[in-house]
Amino acid sequence: MSFGRLITAMVTPFNEELQIDWDVTGRLIDRLIEEQKSDSLVICGTTGESPTLSESEKEALFRFAVERASGRCKIIAGTGSNDTNHSIHLTAIAERAGVDAVLLVAPYYNKPNQEGLYRHFKAIAESTSLPVMLYNVPGRTGVSLSVETTLRLAQLPNVFATKECASVEQMTELVGSAPEGFLVYSGEDGVTLPALAVGGYGIVSVASHVVGAEMKAMIEAYLDGRVAEAARLNAKLYPVFKGLFHCPHPVPNPVAVKVALAHRDFPVGGVRLPLVEATEAESAFVRQLLG
Repeated sequence: MSFGRLITAMVTPFNEELQIDWDVTGRLIDRLIEEQKSDSLVICGTTGESPTLSESEKEALFRFAVERASGRCKIIAGTGSNDTNHSIHLTAIAERAGVDAVLLVAPYYNKPNQEGLYRHFKAIAESTSLPVMLYNVPGRTGVSLSVETTLRLAQLPNVFATKECASVEQMTELVGSAPEGFLVYSGEDGVTLPALAVGGYGIVSVASHVVGAEMKAMIEAYLDGRVAEAARLNAKLYPVFKGLFHCPHPVPNPVAVKVALAHRDFPVGGVRLPLVEATEAESAFVRQLLG
């Protein structure tokens, strides 16, 4: 099953009461598929504010996304947590909802060692028939999935990919040693092109909410051998990649991308505490960034 080169980690639209806005959610799914050229969507990832979504909200979002996408793209459910049993439970809910795969973040805060990480992911993968994408993001979780542990997990039949945010060096090692068919995705927009250059397969993106079509053009240019064109597109897009996380100082995701969508005449509401909305200065920076 192909999940494509450009995967968008989708925001969760909220209304004024910070409840899920289902009308806007549906139109956002359409927009990401049709206008921004997403091959797959991650639902209820960190960009979707998964820490503050209830289990019932997640289940409803999984079902809604599957129905709305209607086969036009793949739906990947964010079902990872730092509780193995709860991740197994949520993965079963996602499977019943009809999603195409699950994204499992490395367990955060409790900081397991590599053997604990291996057993955590193995237990979840063995509990489901769904394809599994690992997610290594040390800057958020406080723990890093090593190359060796990732390669152990890649031997499991339904572990098909990893979303890697550690370093280009780690992606390079993974690509060089991974079994055939195991895919390495970048989890950072700013290294999409370098990741492709070292053999990475694609990107799980935030910026693709607003520059997805341009990112797809960059990816296709590189794959077609038009490297100079890909580099030119990357240079043009890089300020957006960086600015959505530093506007001009660091801001937590998805604060800035929600501002960016509103600036593109597609408001998706605010963010739930403990996140807070962008300041006027931050919003002005994002608006200027997008022109």
